[in-house]
Amino acid sequence: MRRRDFITLISWSAATLPIAGRAQKPALPVIGFMNGASPDTYARELAAFLKGLGEAGYIDGHNVAIEYRWADGQLDRLPAIAADLVRREVAVIAATSGPAAIAAKAATNRIPIVFESGGDPVRLGLVSSLNRPEGNITGIAQLNVEIAPKRLELLRELVPGAKRVAFLANPDNFLIAELNTKELQPAARSLGLELYALAAKSDHDIDEAFKKLAQLRVGALMISPETFFITRSKQLAELAVRHRMPAAFTTREFVVAGGLMSYGSSYADAYRLAGVYTGRVLKGEKPGELPIQQSTKIELFLNLKSAKALGVNVPNTLAGRADEVIE
Repeated sequence: MRRRDFITLISWSAATLPIAGRAQKPALPVIGFMNGASPDTYARELAAFLKGLGEAGYIDGHNVAIEYRWADGQLDRLPAIAADLVRREVAVIAATSGPAAIAAKAATNRIPIVFESGGDPVRLGLVSSLNRPEGNITGIAQLNVEIAPKRLELLRELVPGAKRVAFLANPDNFLIAELNTKELQPAARSLGLELYALAAKSDHDIDEAFKKLAQLRVGALMISPETFFITRSKQLAELAVRHRMPAAFTTREFVVAGGLMSYGSSYADAYRLAGVYTGRVLKGEKPGELPIQQSTKIELFLNLKSAKALGVNVPNTLAGRADEVIE
């Protein structure tokens, strides 16, 4: 080989080898993260999910990529979001709310799904068994529906003079509304309370529901633990203050914004566990062989400033049990 030809060959190799090396670098596995709310509402929960993913050995942008899809409270967008993630052939779908999980399950029986749900996934039709979910789906269940009677009991403890209690639910999320009602009706009877059902599926409906409370002479309000209302925690708290209505919900944000009380599963704990499970699925474990985990951490938050404005006496025993008391 002539010297000039040899130099040309070396120069070409030096120029092309780095490009070839980059082309051969394997693409990162992709998690399709879908949620019915908005990122600003779920910042704490998202941080917990990423923490759990990190515990399983995965860091976004380092050895995994995450594509986020938020419905911004418009739950009717979830089926299209799920279908888009299926078309993109993501490695796993993290469906982090009950409605998101239902939409993801309807969209695919092939791509692994890890869900986070506020109710019993068997009763919601997501899985047939908690111990062996089978198929392509597994996840984390909160206890917000199951502990609804306890939430009502605590509200009654704060407002002992109440004889009528309203329950605000979203008719578009029929399963959650029905499951909560079934839990609350016998609990209300045992406490000597009349339970009134109110429906809201829009901001206008919420405003109208609060106007009806005075007409019904309701003494306290329970709010259904679901995505539609969670994304409106601040709005609900402000309305409760304006209408001088003692109300109970499941999110800390509701109490921080002026709501009287929240009692429910720790969303952060549930999302962390969902992150861990997502990492385990990425490592090759089959979703159908991972038993459904229950997030058993329950949190109680109270707002003493709101209690004073409402004329509500908070027993020291109850305040002492709270995870946080806002004064």
